Amino acid sequence: MFFANAGPMMSTFFVNQLDFIFFFYGLAFILLGTTCLAIARSKGNGEAWIVLGGFAFIHGAGEWLDLAALIVGDGVAFAVARTMLMTVSFVLLMDFARLEAIRQGLDLPGRWIYVPLMMLVALVGLAEGVTAANITARYAIALPGALGAGLVLARDARRLAAGIRYASISASLGFVLYAVAAGVIVPAAAFGPANVVNQTGFVGLTGTPVQLIRGLLACWIAFSVWAIWVQQLAGQLASARYTAFVRQQFIWTLVAMGTILVSGWTLTEFLGGIYRQNVQEESRRDIDLLANRLTGDTAAVDAAVKILAGSPAARTWLSGAGRPDDGVDQAFLDLSVEAADARHGYILDGTGAVIASSNPHDLRPGEGTFRSAPYFRQSMAGGSGYQFVFDAAADLHDYYASHPIRAMDGTVIGVAVLTKSLELFEVDLRQYNRPYFFIDPRGVVVMTNRPDALHHTLWPLPTAAKASASREVGKLDDRPILEREVLDGTWTTVDDERNYVRRRFAEHSQWSLVILKPTREIFATRFLGIVITLLVTIMALIYLIGKGRWVHDDVLADNRLRMQELTRVLGTKAATDPLTGLHNRLNLDEVLLREMERSRHYGTPLSLILYDIDQFKRVNDTYGHLTGDKVLVQLARFVPNLIRKTDFLARWGGEEFVILTPDADGLMALQAAEKLCDAVGHVIFEAVGTVTCSFGVAQWEPGESAAEFIARADDALYQAKANGRNRVVLAPQSRMADTTSTPAGTL
Repeated sequence: MFFANAGPMMSTFFVNQLDFIFFFYGLAFILLGTTCLAIARSKGNGEAWIVLGGFAFIHGAGEWLDLAALIVGDGVAFAVARTMLMTVSFVLLMDFARLEAIRQGLDLPGRWIYVPLMMLVALVGLAEGVTAANITARYAIALPGALGAGLVLARDARRLAAGIRYASISASLGFVLYAVAAGVIVPAAAFGPANVVNQTGFVGLTGTPVQLIRGLLACWIAFSVWAIWVQQLAGQLASARYTAFVRQQFIWTLVAMGTILVSGWTLTEFLGGIYRQNVQEESRRDIDLLANRLTGDTAAVDAAVKILAGSPAARTWLSGAGRPDDGVDQAFLDLSVEAADARHGYILDGTGAVIASSNPHDLRPGEGTFRSAPYFRQSMAGGSGYQFVFDAAADLHDYYASHPIRAMDGTVIGVAVLTKSLELFEVDLRQYNRPYFFIDPRGVVVMTNRPDALHHTLWPLPTAAKASASREVGKLDDRPILEREVLDGTWTTVDDERNYVRRRFAEHSQWSLVILKPTREIFATRFLGIVITLLVTIMALIYLIGKGRWVHDDVLADNRLRMQELTRVLGTKAATDPLTGLHNRLNLDEVLLREMERSRHYGTPLSLILYDIDQFKRVNDTYGHLTGDKVLVQLARFVPNLIRKTDFLARWGGEEFVILTPDADGLMALQAAEKLCDAVGHVIFEAVGTVTCSFGVAQWEPGESAAEFIARADDALYQAKANGRNRVVLAPQSRMADTTSTPAGTL
């Protein structure tokens, strides 16, 4: 039994959650749209993703408009606007598939193809209505558009890296399933295949509204596309730290969104539960009020008929001891009618014939018979009789109450009957501001404050019951208002709107009062929970996206700093001698050209000292190259202490070194070289002892090239070597004679 009822129970539960389903359905597409725009920006040329974002934004807005229709009510114009919006969104989805397919090399038509499709939807809407237009848009545009989107994403996944490929395949599968949910499972209609495969059948089969499935698929697609985006960002940064963060953030986002939605649904359901309790309590008071109003009218008649039946006057009429025109007995009958506010009163004999009547113009004694009336038979059997009677021809609603008249020995000798009109009850209830129905035992509406529901069947009737009701009522509208017979305290759907139904049987009868409590306000109450959920979702996404952006920028800045440091290190290595740490020849060439230009521009002197270690080959041959390298390093560390900070020291190559001396003429450079020559000769080098150096000095002449300048210094160095080493030679100027210094230590 539980499993037999599980489908309807589940369906009712989800129908009550349609507002929240529309909310998160639309929210998922809004998130998808935001992510698509982010992907478009990262790609540079992302027209297709901009189009997909447009689909997501418009479709998400459409779902929120469906939510608005649920809360504030729907109308033809509103339904048309939502259908148009939905159609435009599906066109954008199809255009995304078209653009991506063209990018992948397929030859497809231009955007003109959408004109006949939209015209088809419009023509069907004009001819058959909004629902038919909705179905046509889903068949002609949504189905091929979603399938196409899934296929182009699947094709594109083949060329992508592993992480993005899996996300793209996931999004592809989501779109294919969405094609079925949105393009195949459509609203029910009289034409095929919508008359077979439709939303109503899906609910009946699964107990789940298809909007829930679409919403879940929208979440699936949104998170899959988000995974594509973050994987692209991780690939662009090529950072293990950011890749790990992206994976963690994706998981935490799923957890956070799931937690927020579940918590939001719980809050929304709690707020709706409060309203439902209020609705149930208010409906209980309303049905009690109506039932008490009816009971008050009938109870007076019930009491009066019992008094009448037990009066001596009634027995007198039936025993024959009195006279039918006895004024006292007639006055008592009339008084009984007046006291009960009844329409008529009768005294019936055992055959059902009228012995006395409160209205001589109605039925006179001896006229008419009540033999077949159920209440008469009940009273002749010794009990009280009660019956509501509806006269369709006269449009009268009466209540009949009867009671047995007994002889002195207790035997039933007749029946007292009082009838009361329910017209005042009907007039009063027409002022009632909620739908109410007074129905006969079969469920036919005989009194209501909704004229369009009069003589309707409240729920479906068997064929035999319909025929019987048609004979009694006349023109019977057998289109049921409710899907099934209701018991007291039931939630049901009436005219596509949720209502709370209370039903109360009239006393001593199978006739019943039914009231409907429209619960549109319940969605307004639940809307507070939806708004709170939306705000929390926005704050969570701002935090998550902000944190992701912060980490992205931090990693980017860190990468930039590392690149700058790497550039600096590489630049230093490119300009530095790896053994001695001095500037290398490449760096010297750049500085030399710059200083020559400066000297030319400002007219300042510029000199160059070129020196090397005397007989360095013997050091290498005797002590080994490792020791020779140590001598070079020790010399490179010693010389900077004896030159100016503005001087530029570089290793020229091998055991040769260069000192560039800006703002120093040849004589000043000569003196500096002689100082160095003397100082080097006094340095003790590890494992070697002392070594000497020879120096060549030259002053730059305007118009001279760097190569010529260095060549003159090199010639001077060669001359120092030739003159016996451990000495300094100044290269001659064009107007000066050669100047040769004496050996260091002899000055």
